Amino acid sequence: MDIRLPNLGEGTDSGVVVNILVKAGDSVQLDQPILELETDKAVGSIPASAAGLVQQIRVNIGDKISAGTVLLTLAENGGAAAPAAPPVAQRPAARPVQPVTTLPPTASGVPPAASPTVRKMAAQLGIDLTVVPGSGHGGRIAVEDLRAYIQNLQTAGAPAKTATAIDFSKFGPVKKQPVSQLRKTIARRMSASWAAVPRVTQFDEADITGLNELRKKFAPAYEKQGAKLTLTVLAIKAVVQTLKKHPLLNASLDEATSEIVLKGYYHIGIAVDTEHGLLVPVIRDADQKSLLQLAKELDDLAGKTRDRKLTSDQMQGGSFTISNQGGIGSGAFTPIVNLPEVAILGLGRGALKPAVVAGKIEPRLLLPVAVSYDHRVIDGGSAARFVVDLVAAFQNFDAKEVQI
Repeated sequence: MDIRLPNLGEGTDSGVVVNILVKAGDSVQLDQPILELETDKAVGSIPASAAGLVQQIRVNIGDKISAGTVLLTLAENGGAAAPAAPPVAQRPAARPVQPVTTLPPTASGVPPAASPTVRKMAAQLGIDLTVVPGSGHGGRIAVEDLRAYIQNLQTAGAPAKTATAIDFSKFGPVKKQPVSQLRKTIARRMSASWAAVPRVTQFDEADITGLNELRKKFAPAYEKQGAKLTLTVLAIKAVVQTLKKHPLLNASLDEATSEIVLKGYYHIGIAVDTEHGLLVPVIRDADQKSLLQLAKELDDLAGKTRDRKLTSDQMQGGSFTISNQGGIGSGAFTPIVNLPEVAILGLGRGALKPAVVAGKIEPRLLLPVAVSYDHRVIDGGSAARFVVDLVAAFQNFDAKEVQI
């Protein structure tokens, strides 16, 4: 009986084997973890889909595998297992990754998955789709993938067989580290967003003096409940309140059908800085949860994110993203839209500044606010009105929402 890699969920079609947890001759039970796989979202264990004795390990550490790949072969418990195969050896360091301009055509000869719009665009530009990396499910090629590929060609000047190697050590001491699968994915997605989205960033400042006082007042009560009342938690509430007034910023652009998809749910992605790279877990149905529930869920998700324990479901389905760099000490910045969303909020570090209040100059805690948006869907006026209402939501936060 062959045990195969199951479907990894929407948006994830492959991963790299980072650990094998069984060996030939072992007895495994149903749902017992048999290996660990690093995808573009997290590192997770893959369970056995049947019980039996391990006859043969069919993958190696370092293999990039996709759904349907045979992982190992089992014999029924009680049956004679094949002689134990030698332990799977650790592969040597991965070879340098080829640039996207030299990816080989599909071995099967089957045309890659892409919409008629993408195929027409590629044909008009004379681009072979078999060399374009697809970011969609099963490697499906989207318009932004094609644009990212074109951008890569323009940056390179012309397709190259190999990347030019630079010996940086001749200038001084260097230390090298391999690029992880996650970092490659982050680079690919950010490049796709940069190439595909005509983005604009709207800036403002929110006076959060009163909001910060509310946070300090109720923080001890939240701590007694095992939660942290942070600015990010409060921002989720303010964002959801504002998105309900401006549904266009809670949408996505379906390029295949030329439709704007207005979402009736509020799944808020939270950018989390980890040692492995930037990950964005999603808090689902944020509009239906209290601040205490949001605080607990955010803390739980942030911990799982840093420990690489997130499931693929916890990384999917976001309708709007918040990136709060204030804890690091950053000021204003321009966040990149997290496709297929159309807008993202960037929050900087709040700082005491002189401000005019009722005709008098007072020290106030001002929060840098930046909303980047996809200009294909959202015009400047719509974005400006969203930011104005968002600032108002911060400045007029209802104390009843904070009480527990």
